[in-house]
Amino acid sequence: MIFVVMEAYKKKVMIVVMMVLGIVMSGSNAQYSFCRMPKDGLKSCLASVSGDNPVDPTSDCCLAIAKADLQCFCRYKDSGLLSIYGVDPNKCMELPVKCKVVDSFHC
Repeated sequence: MIFVVMEAYKKKVMIVVMMVLGIVMSGSNAQYSFCRMPKDGLKSCLASVSGDNPVDPTSDCCLAIAKADLQCFCRYKDSGLLSIYGVDPNKCMELPVKCKVVDSFHC
């Protein structure tokens, strides 16, 4: 039982840390904002990973996905952080294949 409580606590701490980092980096001129993915790339992919009818990823989105640390995204898939921003984690995990960055991608 203590292990379950500690895991839940770790996830909450991770979410808070990522939110703080996001706030700090959004106010700076940092080149990368999340998992080595440029800020503009994150924005260009948003329509492909949110909403009921996501669109196909744009070329700008795919360029950003190609630069991203894909394993880093896996760390956030089940954290709830992506959902807070209206992003469907499962749709995020589909982008590397849709963009033809990799043949298959699984966390």
